[in-house]
Amino acid sequence: MARRRRGLPVNGVLLLDKPKGLSSNHALQRARRLFQAQKAGHTGTLDPMATGLLPVCFGEATKFSAHLLAADKVYRTRVELGVITDTGDAEGEVVERREVPRLTAADVEGVLERFRGEIDQVPPMYSALKHQGRKLYELAREGKSIERAARRVTVYDARLLALADTAFDLEVRCSKGTYIRTLAEDIGQALGCGAHISALRRLATGPFTSEGMLTLDALEALPGQAEREAVLLPVDVLVDHLPRLEVEGTAGGRLTHGQSARVETGELAGGETARLYCDGAFLGLGVVAGPQEVAPKRLLSSAAD
Repeated sequence: MARRRRGLPVNGVLLLDKPKGLSSNHALQRARRLFQAQKAGHTGTLDPMATGLLPVCFGEATKFSAHLLAADKVYRTRVELGVITDTGDAEGEVVERREVPRLTAADVEGVLERFRGEIDQVPPMYSALKHQGRKLYELAREGKSIERAARRVTVYDARLLALADTAFDLEVRCSKGTYIRTLAEDIGQALGCGAHISALRRLATGPFTSEGMLTLDALEALPGQAEREAVLLPVDVLVDHLPRLEVEGTAGGRLTHGQSARVETGELAGGETARLYCDGAFLGLGVVAGPQEVAPKRLLSSAAD
């Protein structure tokens, strides 16, 4: 007999404004309890020190959350010059202090230009990457350091927002896998004085921006379950970048029962994935299996019932 899930069958996407001091998982669990949701997951970790956009997927939305893991991101950060920490941020132990030269905006811009475009970046030891089954930050806390291979990432833009004597504010638009702490450290090394970050806020991930984000306090202040569920975005926003196919009732029935169906695929090529809709309702994802033929790929459970 299947074990019954506790909670409510809540489906949708919450744009959560993660507070400082909470891990992404703790923020997720608090949101899950507020919604009394049976199932929840997030789409990309933020450090406890970081704040900002953390999309939380409830129920059926978790099936499509992987489409957001590879999305580009936008961050705003404060880079503190002259102080190097073991974690690359203000929560770490200071390991070195250096004199900060007098810098102009032109000096900083000249260095930033080296870090725009495709760059190689060595992931930090204080990260959730794994080595032989263990997270690197666990090894780092034991005083161990593991050799890490550089990874190619893309910094689409690194924009200087403000400059003080020993710090500057930066807005970064980058590809997945980019560590802002490491970027700041590398910029600090290029400036000759070292650096760490003292603040980090995520402003965008994929199609989602900070507009429409809600804090945990704001969610708690809503009067009830119906009001909370009303702030959720529909499941299909996670795959809105994929082409859309409308299917008629008979084809929709075949697809939801795991069978291929005859569908007008237009200009879509074989092997291409598309969003499937029947009478305006989202069914899930299908893949073009041949001329005017679509096979089910990832469907909503409700569609398969």
